[in-house]
Amino acid sequence: MEKPYEKMVDPTLVVMGKNLNEAMKLLDDSQRKVEEEEEKRKYTRKDIPGPLQGSGQDMVSVLQLVQNLMHGDEEEDVRSYRIHSVGEQGHMALLGHSLAAYISVLDKERLRKLTTRILSDTTLWLCRLFRYENGSAYYHEDDREGLLKICRLVIHSGYDDYTIEGFDALCKKQPVIYISSASRPGLGQYLCNQLGLPISCLCRVPCNTMFGSQHQMDVALLERLIKDDKESGKLPLLLVANAGTPGAGHTDKLGRLKELCEQYKIWLHVEGVNLATLTLGYVSSSVLAATKCDSMTLTLGPWLGLPAVPAVTLYRHEDPSLSLAAGLTSSQAVEKLRALPLWLSLQYLGHDGIVERMKHASQLSQRLLENLKKLNFIKTSVEDEFSSPVVVFKFFQEFPTVDQMQYSAQASAFEDTDRSMQREIYDSFNQWLGEQLALQVPASGVDIVELEDEGTCVRFSPLMMSAVLGTTPEDVDELVDCLKRKIPVLSCTLLLREEFKQEVARTAGLSYIEDMSWPGLGVLRYEHSSDEQDASKREAAMEKINTMLLKKLNDMESDLSFSTGPEFGAEKNCTYIGMADEDLDVSELVETIAATGREIEENSKLLENMTEVVRKGILEAEVELQKANEERLLEEGVLRQLPLVGSVLNWFSPIQTSPKGRAFNLSAGSLESTEMTYVSKTQSTGTTPPPTPTSIRIKQRHPGQKVFRRSLRSPDTFSETSSVSHNEEVEQAVPTTLPQEEPKQHNQDPTLTEKTQNGESQLSDHSCTKEEEQDDLR
Repeated sequence: MEKPYEKMVDPTLVVMGKNLNEAMKLLDDSQRKVEEEEEKRKYTRKDIPGPLQGSGQDMVSVLQLVQNLMHGDEEEDVRSYRIHSVGEQGHMALLGHSLAAYISVLDKERLRKLTTRILSDTTLWLCRLFRYENGSAYYHEDDREGLLKICRLVIHSGYDDYTIEGFDALCKKQPVIYISSASRPGLGQYLCNQLGLPISCLCRVPCNTMFGSQHQMDVALLERLIKDDKESGKLPLLLVANAGTPGAGHTDKLGRLKELCEQYKIWLHVEGVNLATLTLGYVSSSVLAATKCDSMTLTLGPWLGLPAVPAVTLYRHEDPSLSLAAGLTSSQAVEKLRALPLWLSLQYLGHDGIVERMKHASQLSQRLLENLKKLNFIKTSVEDEFSSPVVVFKFFQEFPTVDQMQYSAQASAFEDTDRSMQREIYDSFNQWLGEQLALQVPASGVDIVELEDEGTCVRFSPLMMSAVLGTTPEDVDELVDCLKRKIPVLSCTLLLREEFKQEVARTAGLSYIEDMSWPGLGVLRYEHSSDEQDASKREAAMEKINTMLLKKLNDMESDLSFSTGPEFGAEKNCTYIGMADEDLDVSELVETIAATGREIEENSKLLENMTEVVRKGILEAEVELQKANEERLLEEGVLRQLPLVGSVLNWFSPIQTSPKGRAFNLSAGSLESTEMTYVSKTQSTGTTPPPTPTSIRIKQRHPGQKVFRRSLRSPDTFSETSSVSHNEEVEQAVPTTLPQEEPKQHNQDPTLTEKTQNGESQLSDHSCTKEEEQDDLR
């Protein structure tokens, strides 16, 4: 473009041509940018979320967002959540997930060799660790998925035409899956839903009721159920047993169950936390029998403290084609990489590290069990007192053995209550105990379980939590110390509940609310005495009084907790009183609550009456002012009311009148004249105000003693101490010069005789005064 300009002779034209060319380029560029922006707007969707709009975000911003989501706001309570510590073995598991993503992009041949090596090594190691010879392994994320695949394998094995006919093959002979009633909730329904089977294919086997553990499957009843199903034309397929039930941690009689399954050709599958003890040197015979079962599910993540590692199902089966059809094996190399995190973590821990973690958890449970045996009012439920990895305990107080004379009446009355009501009370108390232990000793990992026979209990399962939380023997000792502090509170509260109920029943204005599910002293309501016919207004007044009562009770310096109860409770406008100790004075507590409620009610009535009096007073004041204006008009005449004429008349003939007004006396509730106020230049006090409502009678207390507490010293001791101290003050009040005048009585000087007699009379007066004061004090 510059060559044509160079041929020009005139340099001015050359410069003009270059400038024009640059101007055209600028215009073309701006036009091109406008067209590009319009093109982008044309293809931009308004429904795209903000983080996805544009060209994306950098890695720092994305990681910052993840951190904010993990930790939340800084103002959030730190105790409300707890992030589990991830040790070095956990880092190896996390590294395995990253390496699995990286290895998946390798070429197929190298990927196949690597995944085969990883899968075979991990399977061999797990079979040797858990004494399960000649087994295969299936790795899965959901711990129920392994059992689901086993069920499909058993169906394929039991029905030869299942691959071709499908569900029609099952209609000829309905399959039956047996599961213990102590298994985890929802497991049987999950299997039926995933397999497409009706719920009638599921048979729940009850636990023992007469002999043996109440958390073990009843073998005799199971055999009778199997015979009945076979006689009715059904096909028993699979039995799910427990080596450590989800609730109490008990193990079924696996040896007897295996014999029964071999007799009726049933597949035996075992799961449970006690399978972790197979890695130890000493294993109980009941758990060791699990090595003979057909399949077992292992959850190594919680046992070893490994985050995001898959669960493993070990099984024995000779037909690989059926295993492939059931989904237990896969030809996809990427799915075999699920074992990579375990492959890395097991090598990092080694055999000694794995055994050490399992042994540490067993020692923690044994340590807690030994300490619980020494505590009163604690009932344990363990399968083996010498090697039980799960400890379940609860608070339970036998009233006939209580050696407290002051609570004998309450104990006998409590024994007469219904057993179901006692069960509900104990459940609420143990629920509170479990929550307090978990809150004050979070490293212990205790939780709350609901058992069919025992009710609500506290469970300590270190195999599931110790590796993740890093539980130490010191944490167990702290848990025991916390439990020792809570037991007296639970015991005293349980014994004082009946006394509290009787005191409330005897007190006017209070009603006792029966709520067995409340873990505390009890529930009461202050009944508002009102003649209001409208139920909504009456309910609003009662709610207002009980709300103010609760606020005043919480403002008092006491160790009791007062609340409105559960958020979705059935009772409204009630005061829920929490746990109490042995120093609580129940009569004073109830009396104080009643007196506080009456004071609030009287104050509210006084306020309502005052409002009505003020309203009537205002109306009366308006009438009085109108009369005063009419009287002034009659006295002054009409001419003085005219603007110009009135000023002239007032100037020639002024009227001597005193200011008149009205004042409303709130105390008396009446109108009063203000003439005396203008004359005396002071405001009159009016009549005596009405008496205020009766205030709460506060019991005299020692320094530092809180309300609702019994006195630490007897009244006699206190009165004697106070009288002695007062006598000392009286003796100090006697003049010290009097004893010096007694020797002067022996002088024969007549001038001093009269003084001495006067001194004796003064001394006798003082001594008489002292004796009278002592008599008054007595």
